[in-house]
Amino acid sequence: MSEQQDHYFTARPASADERRTISVRLAGRDVDVETAGGIFSPGRLDLGTQVLLRSVPDLPAHAADVLDLGCGWGPVALTAALERPDARVWAVDVNERSLDLTGRNARRLGLTGVVPSTPDAVPDDVLFDAIWSNPPIRVGKHVLHGMLDQWLPRLRPGASAYLVVQRNLGADSLQTWLADRFPAEEVTRLASAKGFRVLQVRTPPEG
Repeated sequence: MSEQQDHYFTARPASADERRTISVRLAGRDVDVETAGGIFSPGRLDLGTQVLLRSVPDLPAHAADVLDLGCGWGPVALTAALERPDARVWAVDVNERSLDLTGRNARRLGLTGVVPSTPDAVPDDVLFDAIWSNPPIRVGKHVLHGMLDQWLPRLRPGASAYLVVQRNLGADSLQTWLADRFPAEEVTRLASAKGFRVLQVRTPPEG
């Protein structure tokens, strides 16, 4: 089983839970975080996430709920929480090890707003002021589209989702699908760097 499959399909990874600490830069700060095998990109801040975090605009000042879909050890959720400490940042993953690591890393950094959660544990009435995600492209279109169908409709009016996708793994076809699937939303390519695209899906404002 590949690292990606172990991460995205397995609630309890079969690989050894060997913890280690790595140093990364998040939200302009050098921080130490805990990682382990059996999750996505345990050894470093992966390139796609780097491109995403460099490309997204600042979170809205009023942001109350932010979603990191597919949190891994937590780089996206931690960055959002460092930027907006008063917001609830829902760090969603199916992998129990990822959720444990994200929670531990949030506590290490004093970030009380990070909420590690399985997909089913997020209350149905929570709407999001932003979604930041490095989604699991390798799970296949059917599973990926199902995830986006589940979460994108939970954006608040006028809010945006930002998705980073490797160009040679279908970024352009995903952009086309998003535009067809969500015709009321504005779907654009926000950035392109190092073989990755950052796609923005913006909901219409109220009124």
